[in-house]
Amino acid sequence: MTKTATDTRVDLASIADLIARAKRLAKEYRRRTGRPLGITGEVAEFEACHRLGLQLAPVRQSGYDAIKKSGKRTRRYQIKGRVRLPTTRSSQRLGRIRLEHDWDAVLLVVLTEDFEPTLIYEADRDAVKAALTAPGSKSRNKRGQLSLSKFKSIARVVWNQE
Repeated sequence: MTKTATDTRVDLASIADLIARAKRLAKEYRRRTGRPLGITGEVAEFEACHRLGLQLAPVRQSGYDAIKKSGKRTRRYQIKGRVRLPTTRSSQRLGRIRLEHDWDAVLLVVLTEDFEPTLIYEADRDAVKAALTAPGSKSRNKRGQLSLSKFKSIARVVWNQE
């Protein structure tokens, strides 16, 4: 089933070919221009849902991008993605994480330059909140951003390509 105006569920298999084409286009765009096309977030959401058995949340859902239902419990995930190029600096940061929204965990999908996932990390809300509210960095405290290294230190690997 694909998404309609009244149905918020997306069948991942129905969009897999679109994501594959988008990855090829983004790679070619970067090759020709040296600039990113800006699809990392969408690819990360698709790959996290596909690899971890999650369901995409409705578009523009405040606070989370995907859910996983286990019995009566629903776990809500923010999903962040980062492409790791050979020239990528180690000081890379995640996008803004907003503590005022409802969510249970943050997933970080690490992608190759071909937009293929290599690792998926998960950090629970309590660990993310503690890291974001720790005294010190303006990026952490005011902008709600964590460095990749800090996020990895509070997260656990939940999927790897091997």
